[in-house]
Amino acid sequence: MAKPLTPPRSKKAGLPPGSLVHIGDRFKEVAEITVLRYDSKELHVRQISDVAECLPLPAALGVTWINVDGVHDAPTLQRLGQSLRLHPLVLEDILNTGQRPKMEAYGDYVYIVAKMLTLKEDSVESEQVSIVLGKDYLLSFQEQGKPGDVFDAIRSRLKSGSGRLRSSGADFLAYSLIDAIVDHYFVVLERLGERLELLEDQLVQAPTTQTMTCLHQLRREVIFLRKCAWPMREVVSSLQRSETPLITEATAIYLRDVYDHAVYVMETVDTFRDMLANMLDIYLSSISARMNEVMKVLTIIATLFIPLTFIVGVYGMNFDYFPELKWRWAYPVLWIIMIGIAGAMLMYFRRKHWL
Repeated sequence: MAKPLTPPRSKKAGLPPGSLVHIGDRFKEVAEITVLRYDSKELHVRQISDVAECLPLPAALGVTWINVDGVHDAPTLQRLGQSLRLHPLVLEDILNTGQRPKMEAYGDYVYIVAKMLTLKEDSVESEQVSIVLGKDYLLSFQEQGKPGDVFDAIRSRLKSGSGRLRSSGADFLAYSLIDAIVDHYFVVLERLGERLELLEDQLVQAPTTQTMTCLHQLRREVIFLRKCAWPMREVVSSLQRSETPLITEATAIYLRDVYDHAVYVMETVDTFRDMLANMLDIYLSSISARMNEVMKVLTIIATLFIPLTFIVGVYGMNFDYFPELKWRWAYPVLWIIMIGIAGAMLMYFRRKHWL
């Protein structure tokens, strides 16, 4: 059975707004919390087991990045939200992993939802990433963060101190996270493009029922990718045009570049979708053409045997008097007539280019 495109929401039916109920299929035994505090000179990384160890956030110089892996832990999110005065609807959206990518401004902070895409065994998997951008701090929530995700490059840049990440504010960190998510879409697109080319070659050479299965699976993945990538363009555009003081003019310039990447991703996804629609038409046309060829051969065979069957049927009747049965050469003459009729019909079919 195919995996549903959206998580079921029936468990929240009838509950009041702001109810903290986890909706998703990814769980971790214990939520992992990583705290990074940095400025242009120092970087401190700490793994904690309780949000109380990092709260309240220090008002000193620098940026604090709190990353939470495992959003199923509602009590932990509730304590963190109460300490930072996050709106209950924000916490509800963090726990609901079927959210559409979006950006919402709440005055003191900006809430962003994005979809991190990865490939696993030639299938596209999505992980919701929730980002809360505040003054000098950033919170990120991942469904099931693991080593090797798209944020590893940002952590490496923070540790090495290369680039302007360490010397910039929390808004530049938020830009870097979104840029890493969008850039990883290109990795997924490249793999999908390779599969698309292989499927196209198979479709032209020798399509089978397995080809149709692969075509349907790839089409489903492209639709899922479009569902994730299309709102991301709106998110980046909203951040770029936002009048919140949390995003500086210097960071807005970098957001333009992310917007261009998001537009290019959408154009590529739409191209893939059109190609898959054309490939489906080609597959159906190819199957129809093969069926027509088979039917043509069977029709020609049946047409050749119709007069021969008529002759055989006539001489198979149980009448006593058949004058030609007494002739010496009746049997070979009958064969010559039957072969001549079949040969004449074949020549006629060939002249009509039916063969």
